[in-house]
Amino acid sequence: MNKILETINLTMDFGGLRAIDGLDLHVNEGEIVALIGPNGAGKTTFFNCITGISPPTKGEIFLTTRRKDRDKIDGLKPNYITKKGMARTFQNIRLFPNMTALENIMVGQHCRTSSRLIGAIFRNAFTVNEEKLVVENSFHILNRFGLGPYTNEYAKNLPYGAQKRLEIARAMATRPFLLLLDEPAAGLNNRETAELNVMIKSIRDEDKVSILLIEHDMKLVMSISDRIVVLNYGRKIADASPEDIKSDPAVITAYLGEEFVA
Repeated sequence: MNKILETINLTMDFGGLRAIDGLDLHVNEGEIVALIGPNGAGKTTFFNCITGISPPTKGEIFLTTRRKDRDKIDGLKPNYITKKGMARTFQNIRLFPNMTALENIMVGQHCRTSSRLIGAIFRNAFTVNEEKLVVENSFHILNRFGLGPYTNEYAKNLPYGAQKRLEIARAMATRPFLLLLDEPAAGLNNRETAELNVMIKSIRDEDKVSILLIEHDMKLVMSISDRIVVLNYGRKIADASPEDIKSDPAVITAYLGEEFVA
């Protein structure tokens, strides 16, 4: 299988604290991979490293695009990484609260537009047509994720579950081939989590987007993942199928607990 994301010896230090310790990790094309571990294991730090928010102390990060170009992306700014095709959501929702749902999706498409300041000022035909396409695509994305009824609502006024969906929809508006989800089920009820399960699988199957997610809901993780990577104190202690993870003694001790497999 083609590796679309690969980290080699990825290390992240904060002063005297080593949050990520020589991590080798990959995501294959078409996979749903879960990254799990105790709080403080380095999961979100890993996301921040590979998306350019926190440049790693050392190590290499490679992203293989749909054109099969293998690009070294460590050191790149987040907007350049997004443009290459990797998008993410955040553990704490980071929508633009005083923009409508439609406007949030439109902002997500900014990295795929070509108009510049001069076009915006003089309103040339190219700019007008491109803006029209952005609006049309935004309506389509909102409906795709069941957010059509909230089109003109401010993001801050949406129900919590709809806000979570809107953040995923905005990430998808960047047209990624790899989507990173940071605790997408956090705060959702059972019905919303079941809907999220279906949504993630449809993103992989219908949109042909590979997914790497951080998640504490083990029922969701076990039902949706092709492969699970387990971190503990910044180190990888397991990388296997859900069935193998459930019976791994190191994982049970560090994270799952005996009651999970009882």
